[in-house]
Amino acid sequence: MEKCKDSVLLKILVYSNAKIGDIALYEQIVLKAKELGLAGVTVIKGMMGFIGDDKIHKPKLFSVLESLPVTIEVVDTEENINKLLPFLDESILDGLVVLMPVSGLKK
Repeated sequence: MEKCKDSVLLKILVYSNAKIGDIALYEQIVLKAKELGLAGVTVIKGMMGFIGDDKIHKPKLFSVLESLPVTIEVVDTEENINKLLPFLDESILDGLVVLMPVSGLKK
């Protein structure tokens, strides 16, 4: 395995019902990351959570329009992650963005 140098983990916390037009915000973020050539992205749907002072979001029986927490994780170099930040700044109205230096191994 090869060690990844100067890697950054970008965690984006938003809600599943956040949209840009008719497309989910998390999907738009994945598409933008792919367009920018970032190394990898994963979307994780949460069962329950909140962002900041917001109310707790959790599944509701018989609800079609669920608003559950979603985490989007992106790992790449700081330089490449920085290419995505302007898009996030304009697109995220209610959410949290976290940057963390990480060590990784690539196979």
